[in-house]
Amino acid sequence: MDFAFTPEEERFREDLRAVLGDLLPADWSQRGLVEPADSAERAALAERVARALGERRWLAMAWPREFGGLDASYMQQYVLNEELAYRDAPGGGGVGVSSAGPAIMQHGSEEQRRLYLPRIAAGEDRWCALYSEPGAGSDLASIQTRAVRDGDEYVINGLKTWVAGAEHANMGWLAARTDPGAPKHRGLSTFALPMDTPGVEVRPIENLAGERQLAEVQLHDVRIPIEQRVGPEHRGWYHVASTLDFERSGVAAYARGRRHIEGLVRFAQEHANEEERREQVRYELADRWIELEVGFNVAQRIPWMQTQGISPNHEASVSKVYGAELTQRIAGTGVRLFGLAGLIAPGGDGAPVGGAFARHYLTSTGATIEAGTSEIQRNIIAQRGLGLPR
Repeated sequence: MDFAFTPEEERFREDLRAVLGDLLPADWSQRGLVEPADSAERAALAERVARALGERRWLAMAWPREFGGLDASYMQQYVLNEELAYRDAPGGGGVGVSSAGPAIMQHGSEEQRRLYLPRIAAGEDRWCALYSEPGAGSDLASIQTRAVRDGDEYVINGLKTWVAGAEHANMGWLAARTDPGAPKHRGLSTFALPMDTPGVEVRPIENLAGERQLAEVQLHDVRIPIEQRVGPEHRGWYHVASTLDFERSGVAAYARGRRHIEGLVRFAQEHANEEERREQVRYELADRWIELEVGFNVAQRIPWMQTQGISPNHEASVSKVYGAELTQRIAGTGVRLFGLAGLIAPGGDGAPVGGAFARHYLTSTGATIEAGTSEIQRNIIAQRGLGLPR
């Protein structure tokens, strides 16, 4: 593959940067690093950015035009994701573009495609993924939330947890068990669930940084019509699995990492006066930068494979596990560079870079757990990539 971007892709990058420059606050390049994930300003900005990108058909630009996209290349979508992450711009397509939309496009009815896809592409709907449960995280096939057929409806009961963005989502992409007697991979179905349906209760969860970006979602006697089931009954595992690779292309981790490393380099140049310490810092930052360049190459292979008609599988797991662990290494480098002051929380007196790396160190803890643990990713790489036995 050729790692160079085409002139068309570079022109799009410049156009996107200009648009984001108009949409984001002038000081967002610094303030965005410490702005809480659950702040009202970030939520309002996400709405603004999503609508603006949707108006240009950029939000889901790789989708067909009939569904609100531009028939753009996967590489252009990659450029979009990279630039949004580098600028910490909220309001990307999220679960709607990465998971629910592709599943509906592949497995949904024509009516469902016409109903949901244009709204996702326009930034009008915000989706959350209702997958994980207290007893079913990385092993999604162990889901126990039940969807029981009752005439022309399903009655849904269960508890979903670690749901990102649930407080601001108006739609949920739900996986639930419709056949408890079938093998666990064969008894699931997928549903498009309006989050204002009676019986849906969202309970925020605080992360280590004190931010309420995640939530539990309690489903108690939730009734939805059978028309909201996406695809054939009991085939939901395959619908979910076919979209997980889209979520794991990985460029966002490397783009955010580059921004953090650039900030650390500036700080080191301004504050590292002792020759011995300067050399130690220089070597560590160089290691992180080299690792970032490797990560970008790994991530860029994912959309290239898609342009060749190849579905990335273990390759996406390589990007996920490498990017997640690199995120934690970068956070650790930042805290070590700042010394004890690096542990001062945002808003505290004397916090370097506004406390960005204290926050980053805490929030990065979940990177190797969310969207599939590093252990699960290594199993996928071993079995599907290297052909090793289970």
